[in-house]
Amino acid sequence: MSALIERKLLHIHIQGFVQGTGFRPFVFRLACNHAQYGWVANCSAGVEIAIEGEPERQQHFIDDLKNQLPPYAQIKSLQIDEGPPAHFQSFQIKTSTVNDTSSLFVLPDIAPCPSCLSEIENPNSRYYRYPFTSCCFCGPRYSIMASQPYDRQRTSLAHFPLCPQCQTEYRAPNNRRFHAQTIACPSCGPQLALLSSDGQRLADASQALEATIKQLQAGKIVAIKAVGGFQLLVDASNSAAIHRLRERKKRPKKPLALLTQDLGSAEQLGFIDASERQALCSPSTPIVLLRRRGDAPVADLVAPDNSLLGVMLPASPLHHLLCRAFNAPLVATSGNRQNETICIDDQQALDKLGDIADCFLTHNRPILRPLDDSIVRLLGDKITVLRRARGYTPLPITISRPLPDALATGSYFKNTVAIARDRHIIVSQHHGDLNAAETQQQFADSIADLRQFYRFEPTLICHDLHPDYSSSQFARRQTQAKLPLQHHHAHILACMAEHDLAPPVLGFAWDGAGLGSDHGIWGGEVLTVTHQGFHRYAHLRRFPLMGGDQAAKEPKRLALGLLHAMLGDDAFLRTDLAPLSAFTESQLSLLKQILNKRINCPQTSSMGRLFDAVASLLDLCQENEFEGQAAMRLEQAASNSTVTTSYPFELSAHKPIEIDWRPMMRQIIRELGEQNPEDIAARFHNTLADIAVAIAQTAGQIKLVLSGGCFQNALLIDGTIKKLKKAGFQTYTHEKIPPNDGGLAVGQAYATAWLRPA
Repeated sequence: MSALIERKLLHIHIQGFVQGTGFRPFVFRLACNHAQYGWVANCSAGVEIAIEGEPERQQHFIDDLKNQLPPYAQIKSLQIDEGPPAHFQSFQIKTSTVNDTSSLFVLPDIAPCPSCLSEIENPNSRYYRYPFTSCCFCGPRYSIMASQPYDRQRTSLAHFPLCPQCQTEYRAPNNRRFHAQTIACPSCGPQLALLSSDGQRLADASQALEATIKQLQAGKIVAIKAVGGFQLLVDASNSAAIHRLRERKKRPKKPLALLTQDLGSAEQLGFIDASERQALCSPSTPIVLLRRRGDAPVADLVAPDNSLLGVMLPASPLHHLLCRAFNAPLVATSGNRQNETICIDDQQALDKLGDIADCFLTHNRPILRPLDDSIVRLLGDKITVLRRARGYTPLPITISRPLPDALATGSYFKNTVAIARDRHIIVSQHHGDLNAAETQQQFADSIADLRQFYRFEPTLICHDLHPDYSSSQFARRQTQAKLPLQHHHAHILACMAEHDLAPPVLGFAWDGAGLGSDHGIWGGEVLTVTHQGFHRYAHLRRFPLMGGDQAAKEPKRLALGLLHAMLGDDAFLRTDLAPLSAFTESQLSLLKQILNKRINCPQTSSMGRLFDAVASLLDLCQENEFEGQAAMRLEQAASNSTVTTSYPFELSAHKPIEIDWRPMMRQIIRELGEQNPEDIAARFHNTLADIAVAIAQTAGQIKLVLSGGCFQNALLIDGTIKKLKKAGFQTYTHEKIPPNDGGLAVGQAYATAWLRPA
């Protein structure tokens, strides 16, 4: 070692994903390898390092720091300042410092790594069958963090002091658990307990796991305390058990997700391509929507009349142990009552789920914030997030433009909220629809949590244009300046944000509904997004929503409204058509008056409702038993066809361009009874892709963005992208942020890059 006089002291300030990744142990080992003295510490903003040693070796240290990062660690910014020698005699990991700023780079919860899985399966390991095994590279993160920086005393493990063996591992530089904040073992860590539905203790620790397996094998419904909240589990091959679960949860037809032990068992359930395989096996372990195998070893009741299965792999050691012991797929659905939030603590679960679950597998490690399972799907050639929660939240969206400190309150349906700071947007976990007091409370709690966790105080509040959304009402109650954003404008901005796009773009926002700037009900929109806002470039020809919101639940109403818009009262003579035969004569008589007098028949340009109407005409769905059922059946029918032809349509000469669906609908009606529904459904999808190309061609060479809930349809987005590409257009679609209303908060926040309150 050179003399002290030749030493140089460098202070290194790092921001990025450097907490909860094993970064400090990595720095410690790096410093020892390069003969550097000093310290490393977490701070509220990231990590701080002081190294003192030979300048040449310091440069090697910095090179390795950048190029040999641990798994999941990412450096977003690195600042180096030189200081006077401090004559350090060793290198150490110092106690974290807390200051007024907070890191925007917090890791989500991470599925167990291969090393931890190996230990819980090894009878000679002290972690054998221990369901809370973790290390520097895996385990709970965001779900257990109370505040920053990331240290055990600021997590829900604070009340579990380490035993001597864990202390030894925690202090050993070459150990995988060196300074692992979630370290725990059977001697000192959290423990399982199996409770009856009325809260009586049935079994503890490993006996609780064994008793749970017996309950599942007996066809019982088991509520388990998972990573981000309770889940309801049942044997996926037991039709009677699934029927009971559906009956008790009041969920008659909506598909249920499956939990299975490994990739091999997942391949027995669905067809898996390389992208889907990567998503299944990723540290996020989301539910992946797979094309169902005809011989999948699960009951039809898991996903009735559905060609897709939602499949996930174990997200925690507890899931892994359950799956290995049960050795067959399990239904795993959110532990909540209808229209309520996921339960996160034992008493809440017993109160809310006591009449659904037969028993409760719980533990004494608190969950600090609810995180549902995330959902992804292969759309086009990209895995796209449809529900963003566990495993993805709170990863930021990073852009190249500075943003003011803004809070975005999102939408009414599939709500998320977001905060903007510097060049980053942090989006909350999925909250669900804000139609119940519980979800509205979670929405408010989530905002309070974000403000506390990130030490964040907004100067600007962004919200949807709709005055009746509870998210908009919350925004208006705040004292800060307000920025209202039109719904479909925000959809397009959300996709722009994740691709860091600047205006101008031409955005296709096709969804169910959103309030337009003319106070109409929009949903089949093409907008030109500019630095000043947006212009409505094109939209679907309007048709009546007979009964308002009720029409979204009854596709037959939409089809009848569509027919009346084309044929007038002659529509009621077409009793040969499926939508009319779905009504009684007295109902049709009343509906005729309603349409002619325009009683509660608002006009809409909604693409989502057009999908519903076509599904009704093809007699695929007359009443939605869950959101999106009609559109799903239409996509499924179209997927079974190989036709490549399309229907005629017209675009108006005036601006905004009106997309006239009547030529298409006339042809569809002519083909009913002559062509099979699958071919008609396929031609409908093909026509929408043709419409997108035709509109894009009128706009010239401009960046194109596809957003909105309709673009969760794999057939639609795949066909549209291919046709646009063939026509020479560059098209951007969602990946990290949902194309549905779950992405609106991101779009609202991104708007602040250019827009300010009037």
